[in-house]
Amino acid sequence: MNKKLGLFGKIFRFIDRKIVVPVTRFLMKIVRWFSNSNKTLETWLSRSNTLLFISLFLAVLIFIVIDQKMTLFTNTSAEVLKDREINAIYNEEAYVIEGLPDKVDVTLMGSRSDLFIAKQSAAKVTVDLTGLKPGTHKVNIEYAAPTGSIDYSVNPSVANVNIYRKVSESKTVTADLLNQDSLDPKLVIEDVSPSVDTVVVKGTDDENAINSLKKVATIKALVDVQSLTLNDAGTINVKNIPLKAYDKDGNILNVEIVPEKISVDLEISSPSKVVPIRVVPKGELENGKAISSIQIGNNASNVVVYGKQSVLDNLQNVPVTIDVDKLGSDKVYKLELKKPKGVKSMSLSNITVSVSLGEASYRDIDNVNIDVRNLNEKYAVQGISEDDTKVSVSVKGVDSVIKALTSEDIKAYIDLKNYKPGEVYDVPVKVEGTDSRVQYVSKKTKVKIKVVEK
Repeated sequence: MNKKLGLFGKIFRFIDRKIVVPVTRFLMKIVRWFSNSNKTLETWLSRSNTLLFISLFLAVLIFIVIDQKMTLFTNTSAEVLKDREINAIYNEEAYVIEGLPDKVDVTLMGSRSDLFIAKQSAAKVTVDLTGLKPGTHKVNIEYAAPTGSIDYSVNPSVANVNIYRKVSESKTVTADLLNQDSLDPKLVIEDVSPSVDTVVVKGTDDENAINSLKKVATIKALVDVQSLTLNDAGTINVKNIPLKAYDKDGNILNVEIVPEKISVDLEISSPSKVVPIRVVPKGELENGKAISSIQIGNNASNVVVYGKQSVLDNLQNVPVTIDVDKLGSDKVYKLELKKPKGVKSMSLSNITVSVSLGEASYRDIDNVNIDVRNLNEKYAVQGISEDDTKVSVSVKGVDSVIKALTSEDIKAYIDLKNYKPGEVYDVPVKVEGTDSRVQYVSKKTKVKIKVVEK
């Protein structure tokens, strides 16, 4: 009993010294500050009972707060650590492991203070495969708890793993480009050269393994053009390009590649070519009318095109179509200039075309030779008669234009794509001319030919 009274006496003296006296001094300062303006407040606060009750209230309040904090840190609770990576312990130079889950969840149970320490620690989830031989094994997944007072459970806690012996092979490296559309349209990446031709790929040669070396179809270095700053032609070196292994279906394989990253040289050029704009009228003019002139606004008869050199070499002009059906008087067209296939950029995107009309005249041009297009190079073609090798072409236009035409200005041809030897064919004749103001019509719609082997 005396011990208890002595304990309470110590507590009372502690509260009196640390709480009551300081609070009383503080309140007295407030009283003196308000003494000139509020005598009622001074009288109330000067009462010893008032100060005693206020001090006691504050002491109880502080005790409750501290007690709640202590309770918070001592009560048992649980915390889930999601998506923790697994650290497998084994001889990485000799073996390949398959079957381990990518990540696990760890549930921790203990006091809040211990849980707080556990969450801040770098404790790992591990699987110890030391000493296990090639084959299938059931292994436990463990969590290295930072304190012994923590209980834990791992989900999943067990895994069936396959252990294979590691082998290595040499594989050829290729390079591909990603996000080429982000490249300046005036630039072309002509060549992509990896810094190495071959790399060493390490894994298992077991056909049953998910990442077997026998499934590796290609090793690629993927260069993301969007991440590069390419403004001028020249050669640039891109470093630290990661290598990836793919199977025949394009799936990524988890195999070891040595080296993991390489550099790649990009050869950048800016091929361009000046070609004429060719206005192509479509439709039938009003009866008795013909086109006397076609003028492109601002004398923009040519356009600079950009693209791969192989595309530019085969590009002769940039065509734009105008609708002249039922047209009976002069007209101005505002047109969008569309890029031909393979062209990445052009110096013009819109043009104005002025069409003037005149009175139509007609003329026949004889002895226009018939060309052959798209015939298989293994075959040759023969006309059944001399009349099947040449045609007469009727031209329509204003008199001053058609008088200057010769047979050299007209191309008559037959398209023999997919034609084979063995029979006589009636093939449609097509004609085209160099002057788009003129309409061209073959007077013979078909010719008889025979396809023979060379």
